[in-house]
Amino acid sequence: MTTPVARSGTGQPAELFFEDLVPGLTVDLGVVTVDGDEMVAFARRFDPQWYHVDPDLAGASRHGGLIASGFYTVSLFMRAYVDHLLSRAAADASPGLEELRWLAPVRAGDRLAVRVDVMGARPSTARPGLGTVSLTGTMLRLGPDDRPEQEVLRTRFRGWFALHPIEADPAETDPPASGPAEADLPESGRPGTDRVETSPSGPERPGDGPSRAETHD
Repeated sequence: MTTPVARSGTGQPAELFFEDLVPGLTVDLGVVTVDGDEMVAFARRFDPQWYHVDPDLAGASRHGGLIASGFYTVSLFMRAYVDHLLSRAAADASPGLEELRWLAPVRAGDRLAVRVDVMGARPSTARPGLGTVSLTGTMLRLGPDDRPEQEVLRTRFRGWFALHPIEADPAETDPPASGPAEADLPESGRPGTDRVETSPSGPERPGDGPSRAETHD
């Protein structure tokens, strides 16, 4: 029997499994640059607060200009997570997150370094065949010299990942080519044996009573 192909989060054959995501592992999710037009378009659609969409009001405020919606920033994190990890891993759904913090404003043109750290891993008790991985995601603003200047986002969440598939032994899984051999059948199932045999002690003698029927195991 052929083992089904395990799919990554984007549908391609998976190369990383639950067993590969060990505590202490850090995965670099690359660097994203904040596109100003996309940032404002997202805010107008989903979070149209004035400091996200009105450059005049935002410029005259303590913000000193437009800042990104926090949900836009976490969307950038999610895209990097999919592109650099879930696209390779046998990822299932996520049971949720425990923390989401916006630690500093994000602005158009910012370059944000993204990573995830594996904090814990255990087989899932709710989903057989999956493991639960606890992760911390961070985004750090980079300076002109590409050195981290400030952490702008932190999130703690869990993900389900498939356990590494075990190849089945064809000898154990393939059904027999035909029905059971005659030698494997009980005597009562063989042709010509569905009968009751009498005692082999010979003809009945007066006083012996009726002969007893014997069955075969």
